[in-house]
Amino acid sequence: MSNLLPAPLTEDLRRRYGEPQRHYHTWAHVEALLGLFAEVRELLADPIAVEAALFYHDAVYDPRAVDNEAQSAALLRRDGAAVVAADSLETAARLIEATAGHQPPPGLSGAALEDARLFLDMDLSILAAPVPEFAAYEAAIRREYAHVDDAAFRQGRCRFLEGLLQREKLYHSDHFSPRFEGPARVNIARALAAPA
Repeated sequence: MSNLLPAPLTEDLRRRYGEPQRHYHTWAHVEALLGLFAEVRELLADPIAVEAALFYHDAVYDPRAVDNEAQSAALLRRDGAAVVAADSLETAARLIEATAGHQPPPGLSGAALEDARLFLDMDLSILAAPVPEFAAYEAAIRREYAHVDDAAFRQGRCRFLEGLLQREKLYHSDHFSPRFEGPARVNIARALAAPA
């Protein structure tokens, strides 16, 4: 486990990621992303910012809300102020906010842009998972939206998945794109073709 966060912050995050409405957006998701982070840490210009963003990107998660990303970034800005240097903290918050549309934040260039690309690709890595893991992800997302009836959920989920398929590229980084792009498109197409 990382030494970035002091124990009280880690315990608070574990509590948050353990909330009952979560089935995919759990601590296991954070741990999976930290595994990918370890793979690319040496490629990152600001690994502290990316690591902080990984820990906090889903810290606030209410499937009925539309501002989870903004609320998670605000929580990081508050909790991380005594732990993470100001520049890295603001970068991390902007990375979290970028997960709302999974596009790099505007105004970035060079190494900072590549950090954002790697971070966003890590967050969407589940789309390229082996078929059983992808199916479990889809089922977990359905459970998170248990308050939505089947027809409305299917319509919304299809709209989301179709939007992803229409993108020229799902993944932004040279590191992850070759590995994730093809399997993710196959998984998404299969999910869209599944009977309602």
